[in-house]
Amino acid sequence: MDRSFGDRLISVITYVIYALFAFVCVYPFYYIFINSISANNLSERGKVIFYPMEIHFKNYVSVANIPGLLDAAKISVLRTVIGTALTVVVAGFLGYMFTRETLWKRKFWYRFVAVTMYFNAGVIPWYLTMKRLGLTNNFWGYILPTIVQPFYIILCKTYCESVPKELQDAAEIDGAGTLTIFFRVMLPVIKPILATIAIFAAVAQWNSFQDTLLLMKDQKLYTLQFVLYQYINQASSLKALISSTSSSTQLAASLAHAATATSIRMTVTIVVVLPVMLVYPFFQRFFTKGIMIGAVKG
Repeated sequence: MDRSFGDRLISVITYVIYALFAFVCVYPFYYIFINSISANNLSERGKVIFYPMEIHFKNYVSVANIPGLLDAAKISVLRTVIGTALTVVVAGFLGYMFTRETLWKRKFWYRFVAVTMYFNAGVIPWYLTMKRLGLTNNFWGYILPTIVQPFYIILCKTYCESVPKELQDAAEIDGAGTLTIFFRVMLPVIKPILATIAIFAAVAQWNSFQDTLLLMKDQKLYTLQFVLYQYINQASSLKALISSTSSSTQLAASLAHAATATSIRMTVTIVVVLPVMLVYPFFQRFFTKGIMIGAVKG
């Protein structure tokens, strides 16, 4: 079917607008990447804008050998995997339980959990509570406070309400208990919303650094994001720090010759952001179905 000039003009304008929007979204990450692989002296002077210059990958080799970085990466991976798994299971189970009319004081407990979204005691009471519970300087201080998330529970509850009750009734007639119904009947059905929650929880765990700042004194428990936070705030003196603490004199000499504050910021930022960007596309297909069904009742 022939299209009018006005239709073609609107299509062109639409494509241009979306192309500009995509460029605005992608360019910051692209800018950081090309600066991390370009000549450090040119990057420091702001000469690298649209394409890399004098490409090299020495910055990544240098950053990978920074003392404590690999241990911090392990802690970040562990807290992300364990924290996300527990958050998803608890959100799904509590969301399911809040839909069961047989739950004792169901409305009270649901409102009790939901009200915590709107009221917060603040950092000092939170820290004192964590200290009393023995979660300071403890790996579980990353995990336990994040398990119960009211927003995720509400999403799961709304999603579970959209599942036909006949599935649960049939399982109960066959003699299935609460846990059996949840793990064998409900869990496979609510996978889209759980996958959506998994992305939210994983990104939150991976990017978190404030809890490390407040709770952890042992450097072995530092996360990758906290190390990044330290490096960005101390980038001007990072070369001297690495040179004085590195066990490899060859590495120290290489960093003293090549690394700059800007190159360190850019390279460590890529190292931290890249894992999330690689995982996100695998879960993106769940977003539309998970959020839409989980956000609208019925």
